[in-house]
Amino acid sequence: MRVLLIGANGYLGRFVADRLLADPAVQLTALGRGDDADVRFDLATGSPGALTRFLDAVHPGVIVNCAGATRGGARELTRHNTVAVATVCEALRRSGCGARLVQVGCSSEYGPSQPGSSTAEDAVPRPGGPYGVSKLAATELVLGSGLDAVVLRVFSPAGPGTPAGSPLGRLAEAMRRAMQSGDGELKLGGLGAQRDFVDVRDVARAVHAASLSAAQGVINIGSGRAVRLRDAAAVLARVAGYGGALHELDGPPGPPLRSPIGHPRLDPDHAAPVAYPYPDGCGSWQQADVRCARDRLGWRPRINLEESLADIWMEAACRI
Repeated sequence: MRVLLIGANGYLGRFVADRLLADPAVQLTALGRGDDADVRFDLATGSPGALTRFLDAVHPGVIVNCAGATRGGARELTRHNTVAVATVCEALRRSGCGARLVQVGCSSEYGPSQPGSSTAEDAVPRPGGPYGVSKLAATELVLGSGLDAVVLRVFSPAGPGTPAGSPLGRLAEAMRRAMQSGDGELKLGGLGAQRDFVDVRDVARAVHAASLSAAQGVINIGSGRAVRLRDAAAVLARVAGYGGALHELDGPPGPPLRSPIGHPRLDPDHAAPVAYPYPDGCGSWQQADVRCARDRLGWRPRINLEESLADIWMEAACRI
């Protein structure tokens, strides 16, 4: 099976590439903007006609799109997340290759959820920011294209390679700096949000399964369990061996969170406040209903959050 992977050098794309390359039945071709791509092509500016000619020449059986932008203004997000997908869909319609499309979407398309609820695929999307809007528009383009296509709505990915600018990445970096400087108290903000974290390697397994399946429509990829960011911070402190206090600036009244490992407490004025707002426009709560992934893809998450956080910390610790 020949697979064309778009966005192989991104956070998710790297793990998807590793998973696909581990399948001896897969012949992988990477398409992207970077010099290390097998084929250089910018979906945001390239024409559907040029991409069609390439598809007719390579004749892939599956196209996996992991490309996109997570930051920037509305115009940039639209170019990289919506226009790019429109280019892929139009090229596939024109091409004679008949490839299946696996589009990687995101939970930001849903927007805020009712606390305590699990979001299923039939929920009405109400994205809370330009990123979610741009990704939802891409999903609608795929679903309305008439192609053999599936959209995987990935909830909050975690694990090795987590971007330093993400909430978990910033948390690990703040903890690394506190340990390096000997600070016994770490002041944090924005830890009340609850998110459904799913390991990036499990996401790659889901993409692989979707490539081989006949499933269409939207399928959620998550753990099925919301975790409060302050609880994730406490787990990260434990795996890191950080014994200081985690003081939540905007948290509920009461004593600060403490790691179970003792550590001398320093003057709290030495610890600068660190903000960790969740920038996805999804409010205080998100939790995936993942029954569809189980039933239609035969997929279940395997890697727990503690292992994901341990891998995040291992990379941060290398910078100490």
